[in-house]
Amino acid sequence: MPQFKHAVVITGSIGSGKSAVCELLRDRGFEIIDADKISHCILDRCAVQVAEIFGAQYVVQKDAQVKFDASRDEENLADFRAFVDRKKLGELVFKDPAELAKLEALLHPKITAEILSQVQALEAKEKLFFVDIPLFFEGKRYEFFDKVAVVYAPKDTLIERVMKRNRLDRVAAKHRVELQTDIEQKRAMADFVIDNSGDLENLKRETQAFLEKISADS
Repeated sequence: MPQFKHAVVITGSIGSGKSAVCELLRDRGFEIIDADKISHCILDRCAVQVAEIFGAQYVVQKDAQVKFDASRDEENLADFRAFVDRKKLGELVFKDPAELAKLEALLHPKITAEILSQVQALEAKEKLFFVDIPLFFEGKRYEFFDKVAVVYAPKDTLIERVMKRNRLDRVAAKHRVELQTDIEQKRAMADFVIDNSGDLENLKRETQAFLEKISADS
């Protein structure tokens, strides 16, 4: 697989603050490839397959007067204008590893291909850019990247943030956090660490220090 010398992966764990770091980087003029946005688009493109695999109750039509038909093929999906109820599907797959594996098998090859396509386009500009991949270490599908920055916060902080953001109780939030590789392991595997244990001002300082380290290593 090709190596991309101008790309740096931004990863971490749920609740670690990857989005906040990416916003700070955008404010500084850097281009960001967002794997979550890519996955959301691809999930909706796969609405027919989601209905076939998990059930039509996980797919919502934009036109409430039209009944969803799982037999529709992808070519007719644009006319149907369906999308996947991510919250409802998430409640299913986060509770059942077998269901999560089915979803990953459907989506991940398509997501990886789209990320690779976008990375190739930005690499051609020969400027530093960033790729936000939440499940970088879990996926093990991105061997074409060799520089990785982890946005870090302690596990207890991650749980508290997920409780607040997703309106979950502690047990459910802890489960979400523990579905991913432990944040301390990610920190140990990172080329760069951006500490987001504190407030926004601290994160701004950490992000600036991170950029200075990248410049020094280039």
